[in-house]
Amino acid sequence: MQKLSYNFFLYLLFVLVFVSCKNSSNKTKQLKLTQPNIVLILADDLGYGDLSCYGSKRINTPNLDKMAGEGLKFTQFYAGSAVCTPTRVSILTGQYPLRFNVSAHFNDREMFLDNDVLTIPKALKKEGYSSMHIGKWHLGGLNESHVLDRNNSMPGPLQHGFDHYLAMLEDPIYRGSAMREKRLYKDAGKNLVKDDVLLTPNNKHWTTIKFDEATKFIENSAKEKKPFFLNLWLDAPHAPYEYSEKVVLDQYNDRAKGQDLLYRGMVSQLDKGVGSVLAKLKELNIDKNTIVIFTSDNGPAYLGSPAHFKGRKTDFHEGGIRVPMIAWWPETISKGIVSNEIANTIDFLPTFLKLAQGTLDKNTPIDGLDITPLLFHQKTLVDRKTMFWEIASKYKRSGNYVNVTDIRLKPTANQIARKGPWKLLAIEGVPNELYNMDEDPYERWNLLDTYPEISKQLSEELTQWLNEPRKEKPY
Repeated sequence: MQKLSYNFFLYLLFVLVFVSCKNSSNKTKQLKLTQPNIVLILADDLGYGDLSCYGSKRINTPNLDKMAGEGLKFTQFYAGSAVCTPTRVSILTGQYPLRFNVSAHFNDREMFLDNDVLTIPKALKKEGYSSMHIGKWHLGGLNESHVLDRNNSMPGPLQHGFDHYLAMLEDPIYRGSAMREKRLYKDAGKNLVKDDVLLTPNNKHWTTIKFDEATKFIENSAKEKKPFFLNLWLDAPHAPYEYSEKVVLDQYNDRAKGQDLLYRGMVSQLDKGVGSVLAKLKELNIDKNTIVIFTSDNGPAYLGSPAHFKGRKTDFHEGGIRVPMIAWWPETISKGIVSNEIANTIDFLPTFLKLAQGTLDKNTPIDGLDITPLLFHQKTLVDRKTMFWEIASKYKRSGNYVNVTDIRLKPTANQIARKGPWKLLAIEGVPNELYNMDEDPYERWNLLDTYPEISKQLSEELTQWLNEPRKEKPY
């Protein structure tokens, strides 16, 4: 009897262990199956006040308005810079672009981001994700000579971890002349490269090409039944302002003309494309397992709107760096939420990795925060430290960024330290403005002399950050 009881006990123990292991295995499998698809849509030079869900009265953006109504809208989301390339560096790496000595846009010749750094696609690939970059790159390596001799040239999207990419060749001979002659969007299809292979020319509008490729990638990824990361970087509504589809232009014919009409059309065509992405996700029944993020690389240039904020592109007042940001994930992110919490493009890498159930190596430098507690539970980001920005005060090709858009404010601050409500602006390390953003988001009252202790503290933090190690060159 004792022997029988003992054998029964061993048998029971075995069953319990087996069931436990099986449940654990199933749980792990279930967790992996719930990894969300991640779509990041980045507009170029889109202002905080350019979307109707952010207060625009001149441009209709029904799809982005619906996206905001079904998701979460940020009121204090910041681009990593007031110009293009540094923000893109901050997105891919989760670090301040100054870590790589990037404080100006790349010249599309010899400048590039080194591929020895962790990027979003590299991090997600370890968690089983496939990835694709579509659209503007502006991080080097997409000149025709680079593409045709990749092994002996600088890195491009594939070398930074993407499985696939589609972009326009970024040689100044192609892109530069197309921009000057206002045919970038019209003729981009004639100079495309995909996965380091030059494509046969086509006559489609550049914005249409990008969204068509995006929906195609989503369809193919859904068939493969594995999580995907889509990095969709638009050129719109960056100049040159060109004709968009007739259907989006016609709505403005009775209230706009010339360049203003063209700008409105470019934003509306962008909005229509976002709608096509969301519709495709719903059609494939994968919307409930996909998070879509929409934002801009910096504030508006010539015709865009910074809303009521001071400054715009290239300027470190709010209009140059505060941008729209909408997060959408049906049944996971609550509907119609408006968040006043501070977030930044450096937060994307740690956030996406958390969504993928991955972890960062302790030795991997990172400046951003995982903002999933904010996205899903509207929790305050208690770990947010002082944030920093720097833009080149002098740029070797243009002389400097003053008057790049002919309306930049002077004196020209090129550095920021932001801690809680306090924002310090400095010129080459010397403080020149201080604002309380809770009380004065439009930066009307300079409090530099009123709060010397706060100015001193932020100035010391900024100096320490500026003196931290960085790469000698971004190439």
